[in-house]
Amino acid sequence: MPSPSRTGGFIRVLAIGDVYGKPGLQAVTGLLPGLLRELNTDFCIVNGENVDHGKGITAASLGKLIDAGADVVTGGNHSLYRDRAHHIFDENPRILRPYNFPEGSPGRGAGIFDGGAGRKIAVVNLMGRALMPLGDDPFRVGQALVEELAGETSFIIIDFHAEATAEKLAFARYLDGMVTAIFGTHTHVQTADAQILPKGTGYITDLGMTGSHAGVIGMKTESALRRFLYPVGGGKADCAEGDAQLHGVLIEADSSTGRALGMKTVKRSLE
Repeated sequence: MPSPSRTGGFIRVLAIGDVYGKPGLQAVTGLLPGLLRELNTDFCIVNGENVDHGKGITAASLGKLIDAGADVVTGGNHSLYRDRAHHIFDENPRILRPYNFPEGSPGRGAGIFDGGAGRKIAVVNLMGRALMPLGDDPFRVGQALVEELAGETSFIIIDFHAEATAEKLAFARYLDGMVTAIFGTHTHVQTADAQILPKGTGYITDLGMTGSHAGVIGMKTESALRRFLYPVGGGKADCAEGDAQLHGVLIEADSSTGRALGMKTVKRSLE
């Protein structure tokens, strides 16, 4: 008997939290293909803004994420960190950076993708403003974009890359009922609040981090300590090693209405 996700009744989307450096890329390439089969997913979104040595992304690392099973790669405040890779944001529609980046920034912040069985999935990448680089208002800009995308599909997912928990939850309440799901990224610690909001939007404050959990949010402990103890000239933040984990959430939604049916956190260890 075919699984429900392939019959058109509902659709499963796996969203993977911030991939950090080489350990994160190893976790994705080692775990994601099998996880997609295990969970019988229809679509996969991966946040890859820190995949290249902990900051930024390159064409090579993007290719590895896609080869592992990512249908779309989202980003955040570090998306355009490596200027030599700016061209991939213009050339490859499968990589997004925050939609509310300043006008004229390379790339795009949203797209409509093939979800299989004739279904369209809209993916939007937005960045918060609290304690983050200044961008356009994600609330008003996001609402206008969602209203436009709703004319194309009822299935809309947003990666809201933000620092403040309150801003993430406020944003989700603001768009509750207008989109299928909103997941937070950026803080690298998976939260315990995966839920369906009152009007039918799935939500989690942060997906967590895919990378080494042996240090401090992906960095070696000594590197992180230097940055706090010596904030002026704290030095380079090196990637931690060991205890590589993949964190994310499985979203289930009615494929005809776009209403979220379930949000379940996912954790897997490479070692």
